[in-house]
Amino acid sequence: MKRMIQLTVLGLGALAAAAFAQPAGADLPAETAARLAEQVRHELVMMPWYGVFDHLSFRLEGRKVTMLGEVRRPTLRDEAERRVKSLEGVEAVENRIHVLPLSPYDDRIRLASMQAIYAHPAFTRYGMGVLPAVHLLVENGRLTLKGVVATEADRALAGMLAQGVSGVFEVKNELAVEKPAARSRKG
Repeated sequence: MKRMIQLTVLGLGALAAAAFAQPAGADLPAETAARLAEQVRHELVMMPWYGVFDHLSFRLEGRKVTMLGEVRRPTLRDEAERRVKSLEGVEAVENRIHVLPLSPYDDRIRLASMQAIYAHPAFTRYGMGVLPAVHLLVENGRLTLKGVVATEADRALAGMLAQGVSGVFEVKNELAVEKPAARSRKG
C-alpha cells in the first residue's frame, strides 16, 4: 500500500516531526519510509540558516520528496533541495518552497513579533533549543504563526501577542496544539 507522509519540520522534542499518512498505491515498507522521513527532517533542521522566520515541511510519496514551506533566503531554499537530493533513497525532489519577498517593513514586523512572543514568560520554554517551536512568517505585513505549542491557552496567547504587534495587517494563527499523552485511569 502506498503512503503519502507529510511532515512539518519543528523543533519541539517528540513533536520534531508531526506526521499523517493517507493511502494511495504501491510503496516503501513503513519502516523504510519512516527512516527516510527522519533523514529528510534531520537534514532540514541541521541547516545553519534555518530559523524562527522560516518554516519547512515536506511530503514523502514513495521515494519522491515534495518540499513545502516559506523561507526568507533563496539560498536556504536551494540548500534544502540540495541536501534532500543527496540523501540515499531519494529518487526525486519537487521544490515548492516559497521565498518571502525582501522588505525592511516585514523585517521590522519579524523582530517586533519575535520580541512580543518570545519575551513573554509563557513562551520562554518555546525559544530554548536550536530551533524555536513557534515560527513567525511575515509577508507584506501579514504575520502567520506556525509550529507546535503545548496547550490551547498557549496557542491563543501567541495569537493575542501577535495581534498586538504594531504595523501587522493580519495575523493567521496556524499553531498546532501538542496532543496530550494518554493518561491512565485509576480505579
